Amino acid sequence: MSPDISFLERLLDAPGPSGFEARAARVWRREAEVFAESWADVVGNSYAAVRPDARPLILLAGHIDEIGLQVTHADKSGLLYFGGIGGWDPQVLVGQRVRVLGAKGDVPGVIGRKAIHLIEPKERAKAAKVKKLWIDVGAGSRDELKELGVRVGDPAVLDAGMVRLAGDKVASRAIDNRVGAFVVLEALRMVVEGEGRAGVVAVATAQEEIGYSGGGARASAFGLSPDVALVVDVTHATDVPEVDKSEVGEHSLGGGPVLTRGSATHPVVFEMLAELAEDRDIPFSIQAAPLRTSTDADAIHLARGGVPTGLVSVPNRYMHSPSEMVAVSDLFHTAKLLAAFVGRLDEGVDFSRG
Repeated sequence: MSPDISFLERLLDAPGPSGFEARAARVWRREAEVFAESWADVVGNSYAAVRPDARPLILLAGHIDEIGLQVTHADKSGLLYFGGIGGWDPQVLVGQRVRVLGAKGDVPGVIGRKAIHLIEPKERAKAAKVKKLWIDVGAGSRDELKELGVRVGDPAVLDAGMVRLAGDKVASRAIDNRVGAFVVLEALRMVVEGEGRAGVVAVATAQEEIGYSGGGARASAFGLSPDVALVVDVTHATDVPEVDKSEVGEHSLGGGPVLTRGSATHPVVFEMLAELAEDRDIPFSIQAAPLRTSTDADAIHLARGGVPTGLVSVPNRYMHSPSEMVAVSDLFHTAKLLAAFVGRLDEGVDFSRG
């Protein structure tokens, strides 16, 4: 029997660019309130807790923000110029449909560029740049934009909802990393239904895609002061052409979670995760992160006096595009691994190094 992914679809379809996560966060908290204590903070993080006063306390973090766009200028002709929220390849933006999240509701639009017929032959081979693109919502003036509730600073997302593909694959613009927020909440649900005495707080963190100083993850780890943390993010699936496996490893859709080893991840946490995966017949692969992980783990492991942190990633094809793709089985395998870690953890675990 296939798992119910209706919550996943609602979560992926809700718009929530970095700094503007509120709508996606509300979807997450409504689901969390069914079985856990839930709240939000001033940064935009959302929390769901089971036994929050117990020790050891485990933080499960998955960021809920997605990359998006933000209106930087409204031209007198009614066209909107924009900048990227997070890292975009401008080539994937050309011709896309968008939703501008205006004050009076979502406003549909399209991303425009000079037609190929009007571009000089010598310029056609050059890559598109964001500053040469614009959003056209059909308005003919600034007054019309005002009537629509659109103004400078409004965020926008690509208008690409979740689609179900062959097998158990799904695609969405917001896989990175709405699936991480989904996984940590599903793991918490499994904790409620299982055994264990440790306290657990799942956090849908904000502003990871623009969090050069740690984003919401830093604030959540500081406030909770957990004894250990597990971060869930996505990593590059390498089961597609022209990806150098010698650089990023061998990780495939359906191959299970990816466990990271590196400076931001604690060796004891890694070994516990690997042992549990083998004991529970959960498929997994290993990824090296010799410099940084470029995830919330980088901020969390240095919070306060340091937090023993593990990073568990979901293989993702076509990252930072409108059609990111994952296998649903990988999501639930990752959630089961996190829940197993919570069930195994007790006060006797020694995380000291040396």
